[in-house]
Amino acid sequence: MESFVPFPKLHRLSREIIITEKIDGTNAQVHITEDGDIFAGSRNRYLTPENDNYGFASWVLGNKEELLKLGPGRHFGEWYGRGIQRGYGLCDRYFALFNVGRWTSLKELPECCLIVPILYQGVFSKEAIDNALRFLERNGSYLAPGFMNPEGIVIYHKAAGVGFKKLLENDHLSKTEAGLKEPSEPTK
Repeated sequence: MESFVPFPKLHRLSREIIITEKIDGTNAQVHITEDGDIFAGSRNRYLTPENDNYGFASWVLGNKEELLKLGPGRHFGEWYGRGIQRGYGLCDRYFALFNVGRWTSLKELPECCLIVPILYQGVFSKEAIDNALRFLERNGSYLAPGFMNPEGIVIYHKAAGVGFKKLLENDHLSKTEAGLKEPSEPTK
């Protein structure tokens, strides 16, 4: 007899969400082992200074002591700034962590890291989502003040543990339909 597969749990939609600005850079992670070893990664692979992704591995090695304050685990975020996707009109590159719930106190955050900006936190509502999008349309990026072409938002549903993105442009199209594709990972 085959193994029984239960019906998955359904989560209530009207629970807490966190809406953050979606940063248009390249996905990155800092992996810290229990032994204190540190690794840089992209969405799909580990990185080295010789086989890097916009200099992220080199940045991780250069900030190792500060990054170790993150503690053991995988710390996902966006590597963004000069020469990466939208660039945000920035002269440098930065790492913004996604897990805003963990890094609520800036005192805990390593000096070399940021967190993605929180635009709303509260019970799910379509109005909150629409308001966050309108804010970015009118005011530009919250992350990079003065940059008037932000990408959109990420809505994280805490009870379900899942995130959704909503873009300001071409949200209804797939990347292929919009003529976009995942950025290649250069060794710059």
